[in-house]
Formats: sequence, C-alpha cells, structure tokens
Amino acid sequence: MRSVFYYSHELAQYDFGPDHPFKPERTQKALELCRRYGVLDHQGMILKDPPPLDQHKLLLAHSEDYLEVLRRVSRGEIFAEMLSFGIGTEDNPPLRGIYDWSRRCAGATWEGMVELLDKDAEVIFNPLGGFHHAFPSRASGFCFINDIVIAIKEALNREVKITYLDIDAHHGDGVQKAFYSEERVQFISIHESGKHIYPYSGFAEESGEGKGEGFTVNIPLPPKTDDEVYLEVFYTIVLPLIKRFRPDVLVAELGADSMISDPLTDLMLTNNAYTEVVRALKGLCGKILATGGGGYDIYRTARCWTLAWAILNGVEPRDEFAGLVGGMMFGPEMEVSSLYDRPYKVTGPEKDRIRQEVDRTIKFLIKRHHL
Repeated sequence: MRSVFYYSHELAQYDFGPDHPFKPERTQKALELCRRYGVLDHQGMILKDPPPLDQHKLLLAHSEDYLEVLRRVSRGEIFAEMLSFGIGTEDNPPLRGIYDWSRRCAGATWEGMVELLDKDAEVIFNPLGGFHHAFPSRASGFCFINDIVIAIKEALNREVKITYLDIDAHHGDGVQKAFYSEERVQFISIHESGKHIYPYSGFAEESGEGKGEGFTVNIPLPPKTDDEVYLEVFYTIVLPLIKRFRPDVLVAELGADSMISDPLTDLMLTNNAYTEVVRALKGLCGKILATGGGGYDIYRTARCWTLAWAILNGVEPRDEFAGLVGGMMFGPEMEVSSLYDRPYKVTGPEKDRIRQEVDRTIKFLIKRHHL
C-alpha cells in the first residue's frame, strides 16, 4: 500500500486575519501530532508538497470571470465588482495571495485523485483541502476554489464512479450543486440542519434531479446531536447506501467542526464517533481521497486528523513522549491525556427531542432511498 499526506509549511502559515475563524495552522498541528505519534514514518507513506493547479484545471469548477476577479484580489486590488463574486465579506475577505494559496491547496486534492487513478496509491489525505462551499462564480463560507469539485470532475473524465461523503458540520452545498444531476456521483452529507446554521441548505428533501435523482442524500441533524445518535444515522442510512453504490473511489470531506468544543457549530460529537466513521469507510473502498474541511477548535481538529490518517493507513499511534515533563503539546490533549476524547452523551428530555427529530428523518430517508 502507498499513501500520500500533502503538506506545506508555507501554506499552513497563511493568515486569513486575526479575527477570522479559519486557521490554516491547524494543518501544522496535525503534522506535528502525526510525527509525534509515529504515524507518518511507515513504509509506503509519502509526504508531498501541494503543487499549483493549472488554469485549465481550475476551469473544471470555476468561470474565467471569477478566476480573473480572484487573481486581481490576490494582487491587492480592491474594487466594487468583487462583491458580486462573494469576495469582500467577513467570511471571504479580499486577501493578498489568495489565488496562489487556493490553487496550491486545490492542486493537492487534484493530484491526489490522479495518484489514486493512475498510480498505485490507495490513501490520499490533503488536510489543506475540503473547500466544499465554493461555487463556479462565487466564493462562500471561507472557500475560494472548490478543490473537491475539480478532483471529482477529473475522475469522471476517466469513467469512474465516485461516492462523496461529507461529515463536516456544514452542508456541502457547492459540491452538491456541481453534481445534483449526476448519476455517477453519490453525494452524501451529514450535517447540522440548515434550519440552524450556514449555509441554510441540505434538507432531506434535496435528493438530486434528472439522472441524478436519488444520488444526493442529505442528513440534517438537530443541535446537540451526540455520538450515539450520529452513529445510528451512519449505520442505518450511510453505510448501506455506499455499499449498494459500490464506488471506485471514495472522496471523504473530514471536517472536524462537529466536535463538541467547536465554536461555530452546535453538534456534540467526540472524536470517538468521528473515528468510528473513518474506520467504517476504510473497509468500503480500496481507493480513498480524504480532505480537511471545517474545524475551528484547531487543537481538537489536529487530533481528529491525526487519528483519521492513522486509521486510513491501518497503523496505531504511539506516544514516544508519554510520561515525560512537557510531553503534552496541545490543550485538548492535556485534558484527556490521549488523542481520543472522553465519551459524552446527551440525556433527558433533550435527548428524547433529538431522537424524535432524527427518527423522522431516518424514516423519510429509508422510504426516499428505498433502504
């Protein structure tokens, strides 16, 4: 088995601004943890620098007009027209260098797909990718270039079937739109309900159109959903659907903003559920392309991604510095003395309310998708 971990210290240091919640430095924290726990030093593992993506590949997902606006903003220009392309908001500020930064992040996801399709790679992880909100002519939700759409379109040009699973707490709206009428892409997104959170979409009724009818699956969850309910949804809906579709490549957006400590979301997961999902995915497909995504508690996100990389490669993390003074580097790790979280469960009337809502969603999806 050969696997590739994409990383660049330069890209990890890119700054969206002191008050912006998106912190690329979490990828550096994840790499440090991977090295500390010995999950990057096994035979067949390669650490690669993200390459810049060529203009013609960017056009797989974006309009020329939008790319030109992004290039101008990247050079430091400020102009009124950029607002109509979603740039100049609090979420998507006009950042110098954003074009080159984004096309390198996207380059890793695209090249990772090529590694899976044309070479002998089985696992790809690009924690610098996962920008699932970007649209053809609009930046959205901290996302400027949709690396996922580009990589999947590259795969479709080679006549393969793709399952895209998005476990980010936010609905993967940009990816859904790109493949809403596509029967060769199975789109599944498990997220906090759009009734409560950006991008205010991803309802169970959204299931594709035309040839793509039934190939889009949205599982909106109420605030405070915990591991127990989340895993019930995963095993009842997600796993059977992926097994039935039998993809050639599984693309997984492994955003970690569903964690209990995330400042931007309201789900109450621990990384025990997160890793159980990743473990199950490992057995579903021989080719897996994983990306980062959301995750605004940067230390907990780093732990999630370290565990995901280890699980996808079938290796066990081992702390070389356990018991030593100064051994614990990261805040949440100090709390639990482990990469894994302590279990957490919602109880009482609140749990009953959550269960009732999720049960209704499960029944609807079972009927809609003939499970």
